[in-house]
Amino acid sequence: MGPAKTPRLTVAAIVAQGPRFLFVEEYVGGHSVLNQPAGHVDIGESVIHSVIRETLEETACDVRPLAVIGLYQLLLPHAHFVRLAFHCEFLRFHPERKLDEPILRTHWLNRDELIGHPVPHRSPLVLQTLEDHLAGRRYPLEMIGELVR
Repeated sequence: MGPAKTPRLTVAAIVAQGPRFLFVEEYVGGHSVLNQPAGHVDIGESVIHSVIRETLEETACDVRPLAVIGLYQLLLPHAHFVRLAFHCEFLRFHPERKLDEPILRTHWLNRDELIGHPVPHRSPLVLQTLEDHLAGRRYPLEMIGELVR
């Protein structure tokens, strides 16, 4: 299969509780990897709704997007992804809710724990997005215009 003809739009949530951040451990391509709560934007869905939905499905946590952290591009031999990352406020955990497949578990990790974790990152964007968040990069949600409404 050749490279994707068009980029796939994805969203990711950076969710903090004190010095720790919410990550998911997911089973992809035959092995476990760490990622932020993230996923594809469905047709007809706003990016704001998408990041709220994906975070709930993958972590059983309700969040509120507060700002945009950045827009990232990942070029792979078989695919092209554009990732819109959001700084999100943690609202509530639903312990009774089952996590979506292929999510194995969630982790609350600080930067050093993420770097030293034995489970590899899904892509270089995992650490890059966290680093941008820690550097204070925040852009108003209004920058994405009609996508917010």
